[in-house]
Amino acid sequence: MELNRLEQALHTARALVMADLAAGGVAEAEIVSLVEDAVTHRRWWVEHWPDGVEYVVGLVAQDVQDALLERYGRWPLCPVCDAGDPHALDVEPELGPDPRWVCTKATVMVAPVGALSGVLGR
Repeated sequence: MELNRLEQALHTARALVMADLAAGGVAEAEIVSLVEDAVTHRRWWVEHWPDGVEYVVGLVAQDVQDALLERYGRWPLCPVCDAGDPHALDVEPELGPDPRWVCTKATVMVAPVGALSGVLGR
């Protein structure tokens, strides 16, 4: 795989996930470290499976979401559902290009990964 394509995909993934974290008001230093850890892990992953480069954005978003759940709680919280327990959005497709945040309870697409600011209003 061309190194430039890999680095571009990783930089894009980092930027999009950071934009969503900032939109949710959670782009603190220790959380940025979680993003860097996810990017490092996915660099290794794509080096071993070059055809997966188009999936990096969604995978980094899921990695950060999983790391946040373990340390801080659910993220990003669904801005669509008013009633019931707060729940997190999911990334769909789980392994595919053009990932988006979706609410599986309301079965709606909320925003592409990297575009939560348009729905969260930050």
